[in-house]
Amino acid sequence: MSITLEPLEDADRERFIRDNQEAFRYGATEEFGLRDDHFEEPGEIISRETIEKSIDGGTAYRIMKDGRPVGGAIVSVNGDRGDLQILFVSPKEHSKGIGYEAWCAIERAYPQVRVWETCTPYFEKRNIHFYVNRCGFHITAFFHGRHRDPNSPDDDDEMFHFEKVMF
Repeated sequence: MSITLEPLEDADRERFIRDNQEAFRYGATEEFGLRDDHFEEPGEIISRETIEKSIDGGTAYRIMKDGRPVGGAIVSVNGDRGDLQILFVSPKEHSKGIGYEAWCAIERAYPQVRVWETCTPYFEKRNIHFYVNRCGFHITAFFHGRHRDPNSPDDDDEMFHFEKVMF
């Protein structure tokens, strides 16, 4: 298996957004079924606006497996700090090591980063397992209505915040 990161091309932006929404929708539907009330916009757990804002404010990559797109990632780096804004793998490709290989490729691409941060919704057990048990992140905060994310004080979403200190 050959996993690579390729910079997102403008021509693939729309598909990237749809693939991202599909992956996040899959996780929410798997956890809550069709009764989900966690959608940012009708039918989508992550809104187009959220994804576009991340693409425009960071560096977006297509995760490629043997030359075909199987996921994506968006990172932003400021000096020795990095923010993994989005990482997703197509639900058809889950449990094949693709996410981990993509994360390792991101770490290699940004050797100057000493602290990585990311967040994931409280209900995404697969993501929590992935970040903590596979990638070496630690949970540093749980954001909710009484303990809001200082970077998004109007956001009521319940999210785990993670950090990984590189050695």
